[in-house]
Amino acid sequence: MESFSVTKILRSRLTLLVVIAVLVGLFFLFDLDRFLTLEYAKSQREALLDAYAANRGMTVAIYMGIYIAVTALSLPGAAIMTLVGGAVFGLAVGTVAVSFASTIGATLAFLVARFLLRDSVQQRFGDKLRAINEGVEKDGPFYLFTLRLIPAFPFFVINLVMGLTPIRTLQFFLVSQVGMLPGTLVYVNAGSQLGQLESLSGILSPGLIFSFVLLGLFPLLARKGVAIYKRRQVLKRFPPPAHTDYNLVVIGAGSGGLVSAYIAAAVKAKVALVEKHQMGGDCLNTGCVPSKALIRSAKMAAYGRRAADYGLEQGEVGVDFAAVMERVQRVIGKVAPHDSVERYTDLGVEVIQGEATLRSPYEVEVDGRVLTTRNIVVATGARPLVPDLPGLEKVDYLTSDTVWNLRENPGRLVVLGGGPIGCELAQAFHRLGAQVTQVQRRRLMPREDDDVAELIEKRFRAEGIEVLTGHHTRRIEVADGRKVLVCERDGEEVQVEFDTLLLALGRQANVTGFGLEELGVALTPRGTVAADPFLRTNFPNIYVVGDVTGPYQFTHTASHQAWYAAVNALFGPFKTFRVDYSVIPWATFTDPEVARVGLSEAEAREKGIRYEVTRYGLDDLDRAIADDEDHGFVKVLTPPGKDRILGVTLVGAHAGDLIAEFVLAMKHGLGLNKILGTIHIYPTLAEANKYAAGQWRRAHQPELVLRWVERFHRRRRGEASAEATEAPNTPG
Repeated sequence: MESFSVTKILRSRLTLLVVIAVLVGLFFLFDLDRFLTLEYAKSQREALLDAYAANRGMTVAIYMGIYIAVTALSLPGAAIMTLVGGAVFGLAVGTVAVSFASTIGATLAFLVARFLLRDSVQQRFGDKLRAINEGVEKDGPFYLFTLRLIPAFPFFVINLVMGLTPIRTLQFFLVSQVGMLPGTLVYVNAGSQLGQLESLSGILSPGLIFSFVLLGLFPLLARKGVAIYKRRQVLKRFPPPAHTDYNLVVIGAGSGGLVSAYIAAAVKAKVALVEKHQMGGDCLNTGCVPSKALIRSAKMAAYGRRAADYGLEQGEVGVDFAAVMERVQRVIGKVAPHDSVERYTDLGVEVIQGEATLRSPYEVEVDGRVLTTRNIVVATGARPLVPDLPGLEKVDYLTSDTVWNLRENPGRLVVLGGGPIGCELAQAFHRLGAQVTQVQRRRLMPREDDDVAELIEKRFRAEGIEVLTGHHTRRIEVADGRKVLVCERDGEEVQVEFDTLLLALGRQANVTGFGLEELGVALTPRGTVAADPFLRTNFPNIYVVGDVTGPYQFTHTASHQAWYAAVNALFGPFKTFRVDYSVIPWATFTDPEVARVGLSEAEAREKGIRYEVTRYGLDDLDRAIADDEDHGFVKVLTPPGKDRILGVTLVGAHAGDLIAEFVLAMKHGLGLNKILGTIHIYPTLAEANKYAAGQWRRAHQPELVLRWVERFHRRRRGEASAEATEAPNTPG
């Protein structure tokens, strides 16, 4: 019986699909869309008016029937029919007819999509659609209403997509009826004014001008109205205070928080900056600054071991590990004044050291003191990701936060992770005397192209680092003082004995412990704070920047976001700015360095973007050869036949500095021809950028023009052309 029921449903779906396909096919086969044009409507206006005058009810019924059919079948022409309704029936009758016809047609399209597709779509993609289904069940009517208010959004798409969701049919009908009414009124009014146009002088009539103004303004007004409504909805539980202590309170004094506070103070806003730990955040204390200081010491040690390469006597290079780590702390201390309490106090920022807790969208409590504010910027950063690895609790593992406490050589060091942090620290500690094994479940540097990863892995192996790629960590075993990391590769266990374990598996956003969850600030599936293009959370006066939101966890992107967050928070009622992620560069400071901006080859393929590759090897560059740094390459992606830069990967000495020229070019739309036409000092590493542009130019020479130029030069030398000197092919 159940099998018969399923067969019946499938047969019904197939029948309905065939009927719809036939009707749509006939519509285009007989070119019926020619009747749904403004020109045809104008040519038939008198006939339509006569028919309406002769039998009003029948004319309206036929009109509504056609409108329902067009909408139900998702055919083009609904907008024209709305204007015609206004032109023939006038504002009042036209609005009623269009409003009900459009809603009935939309509901029929909704039901068709639901009957034909919903079950199969939900069965196949149910796990991926779970969050959407939950959102529709909770706030579906509101989402639908906001979409209906914007006429620019294709209504037929809304009808079909909503049919795949759990929203109830009656809800869909009623919300559509109300949501489409303002737009219907505007369009019907425009049609009624067009219908009254008798001569060219009527074009400038106040009514017609007003109608077109409404058509242009309605989407903007509707969008603004929706934004105001959403703001009131989310803040209705929290009445704003009549008076606030600050214009802006910033939580977190890392790069994002510091720049946000600096900008606010610069425009004379009253701003408080709250930090519970150390000014400067991760970048100064446990990230960028100490790691680069460590890498510099490690590089000097590596150069010392390469003395013979430069014609110098080879000597023993000893490493005082404790002295190296103390130097790291000195570097931090030397940079610290740039981010200090004193400096920011002098800039006009009130720095409050303590633990912040969000009590409301307008209140931040710091150690018992309540700060009231118009806006909040959350810049709480991220922390090293610690995996749920059996046996991890048995060892005193290190992370990128705690590794700086080392004062003794870590001995046999296992670095777990092959991303930028893992690669930088693995190479640095190996050069400083540790016996390093790097374990990665895929390949090194997974965000970069294969050729980059292969070059870095080859370099690591040549230096003596044991690189275990394709290894999945399973557990840690400790017995008789022996610590072992157990991995699996190709179904077989691999044991790696170690003295010290360093976790470098990425970073996790700091979103707990200061009131975000209790307040109801929305998070993404990745565990970061969700933000719109203006860096607002679901609370319109709470903004977020830096690692706590992403999508890029770099110091320079946190600073970049901070400008947008601060300006939008302080001047939002007048002007807001979408954060610009169009050109985001980054670098991994291994030796050689890896820098990138824009697309990699893998990303271009994934996105279906056509490209061609221009590659210049640094083994050809004079300065690289002189420095004995002639390894690496410049790789530029461009659209086929064009010099516009889609992405650049640079591998080599000082790649993080050299990439800046390409960043500037991409930001301002400069192509490779502009770089080629720019003078670069000889001999410098920066010439690599120009030579890469030259490689592209040579591959795109205008061959036809060059052949004509060659003939021109021959004639100027007084030589006959090759064609003229050939003997005539006469019959013999």
